[in-house]
Amino acid sequence: MADQHEAHAAPHVHGEMIITEQAWTWALFMGLTKWVSLAMAVLILFLTVWFAVGAGFIPAFISGAVLGVAGFFMLKSKKAH
Repeated sequence: MADQHEAHAAPHVHGEMIITEQAWTWALFMGLTKWVSLAMAVLILFLTVWFAVGAGFIPAFISGAVLGVAGFFMLKSKKAH
């Protein structure tokens, strides 16, 4: 016996599904991944210069700040026209 729901199902048409929520979620995920990766890189550089190299807090802070500022300008989104 055939499934009764099968007769009422519309055939799949490629490209007709509304994906605005999926696109928004993907953009949010990629943005968070980008900024958290930069924050982790700054933290790792800061701790490495401070403790492993032994340069001290001030050089570690300066190197972390330089990486953070450079990363911010490299990773910020371009404005759409």
